[in-house]
Amino acid sequence: MVTTSGAGGRVAVDAMGGDLGPAEVVAAVKLALHQYHTISGITLVGDQAVLRPLLDHAGLTGENRLSVFHASEVVTMDDKPLQALKKKKDSSMVRAIELVKNHEAGVVVSCGNTGALMAGGTLRLRMMEGVARPALAAICPRQGGHFVLIDAGANPDAKPEHLVHNAILGSHYCRVMLGIKSPRVGLMTIGTEEGKGNALITETNDLLRRVGDLINYSGSIEGFHVFAEHVDVVVCDGFVGNIMLKSWESLVKFFSAMLKEELQANPMRATGALLSKGAFNALKERINPERYGGAPLLGLNGNILKAHGSSSRYAIKNAIRAAHEIIKADMNSRIGADISRANALLAAPPFDA
Repeated sequence: MVTTSGAGGRVAVDAMGGDLGPAEVVAAVKLALHQYHTISGITLVGDQAVLRPLLDHAGLTGENRLSVFHASEVVTMDDKPLQALKKKKDSSMVRAIELVKNHEAGVVVSCGNTGALMAGGTLRLRMMEGVARPALAAICPRQGGHFVLIDAGANPDAKPEHLVHNAILGSHYCRVMLGIKSPRVGLMTIGTEEGKGNALITETNDLLRRVGDLINYSGSIEGFHVFAEHVDVVVCDGFVGNIMLKSWESLVKFFSAMLKEELQANPMRATGALLSKGAFNALKERINPERYGGAPLLGLNGNILKAHGSSSRYAIKNAIRAAHEIIKADMNSRIGADISRANALLAAPPFDA
């Protein structure tokens, strides 16, 4: 068992859920502990019989910032979310979520089944007071830096007040992870002209202007603004956001493959590529989806960070770093205060009533 001393600052890592297996997770934990000395502790959640030999091999046995919480079952990618939560109560995913619920950890990091993780987080941690729906926040590259995309897939049928909450959630996450004190928020639509977009966009735009003291709202944006140095937080519903995120990730792979093919087309190009290796490596790092490791599910009474199922040790290490930053910033307390103020403003009559 994990001791409760300073437990709220620990990161609970689901060791069993990723496609690459627990060995990759253990390697990621080793990297994180060696690279980030301010992490107070990590709890690996999974089958002790599997994890102990891996920890011995990695030289982590006896590491005072690392503990193991035994869980005998695994939620697989093929499991149906609700059935998995009911039938596999001793799974590594469920036990990791319960550590956060019981304040024995501050954040869950998991590469496991997305639907089960979202359902488990929502059902066991419950929504933060005043927040109706959770939202996934993803960090994507843009000209001059990065931006936060929210919602990246948690709530495809959003209402205007949900998008207002997304703007607040995304702004706080942007401050923590990107270090931007007053993030510029844009509402994703099909055009910036007055009246462009559907009823959801029109009403959300009005509501975002009403809570203007809480966020730095820049107004509506459209597709060609997203990757320009225009805003720091892009707000949309989960349907649009998930399409945007997956399209960007596939486009990165497409251009990477196409660039490699063209640079190897003849010896002269290959020589030029070799001379430009430093620039290509820098570009690769900037657009690498693994740079921030995963997407947090925001709006819950607790923190959950979802990493890709196929995450490498470097991606999981970065997810652990992000989890540590979320704990250190006490992000949820700050979010709760702003959500309460926003809901009061939304409930009040409009100024021109």
